[in-house]
Amino acid sequence: MPIPRGTPAVDRTLLRDDVYRRLRDAIVEGTFTPGEQLKDGELAEWLGVSRTPVREALLRLASSGLVVALPGRSTTVSAVDAPAVRDARDVVAAMHELAVREVTGRLSDRDVERMREANGRFAAAVSSGDVGAALDADEELHRIPVVALGNHAIEAVLEQFGPLVRRAERLRFDLDGQASTEQHERLIDLIAAGDAPGAAAVAFEIWRSLPAEPEG
Repeated sequence: MPIPRGTPAVDRTLLRDDVYRRLRDAIVEGTFTPGEQLKDGELAEWLGVSRTPVREALLRLASSGLVVALPGRSTTVSAVDAPAVRDARDVVAAMHELAVREVTGRLSDRDVERMREANGRFAAAVSSGDVGAALDADEELHRIPVVALGNHAIEAVLEQFGPLVRRAERLRFDLDGQASTEQHERLIDLIAAGDAPGAAAVAFEIWRSLPAEPEG
C-alpha cells in the first residue's frame, strides 16, 4: 500500500474521531482507491498514532460501507456498489429533508447568508474545474441547516452514510454545475421565505437525484 508523502503527522494525542475522519477523507477523496489493502501498521505510522485508534477507525469505516474488513485476514477499500450507494443516498436525502423542514423559519439571517456564500464558492469552483472545492462548498452549504437544527440523531446518520454517497459523487462529479447552483439558490430562497414544505421538498430532490452508478 503506497503511503502518501508530504502529509504531516498528527499529534499523538489525536482523538479517535480525528483518526477516523482522516482515514474516511482519504478514501472519499481517492487517496486510497477501491480494492486497495489497508494495513493498520502502515496507517498508524502515517498518522503518527498507535494501531489501536486505527483499528477502531477501520471498524467504523466498515460499518459505513467504505471498507471491507475480514477479521484476521485483511481490510480493503470497498468497491463502489450501486445498490449500497442508492440505499445510503435515500437515507441521506430523507435526513436532509427532515432537517430543512424542521429548521425553516428558525434559521438565522446570518446562516442563510452563509448558505448563499457557500453556493457562490460552489459555483466558482465548478467554473474553475475544482471538483474538491466544489464538493467542499456543497457539503458546507447543506451542513448549515443540519447543525443549526441540533438534532444529534440526524447528524449521526449523516456521519455514517454521507461519506459513501460523497465518494460515489466525487467519482462521477459533473462539472456542468449550473443546475446544481440553481437548485441551491431555490432551496435557500425557500428557506429564507419560511416555506418549510417547499424547502424540504427541494432538499430531498437535490440528494435523491444523485446517480448511484459511477461514471463509466
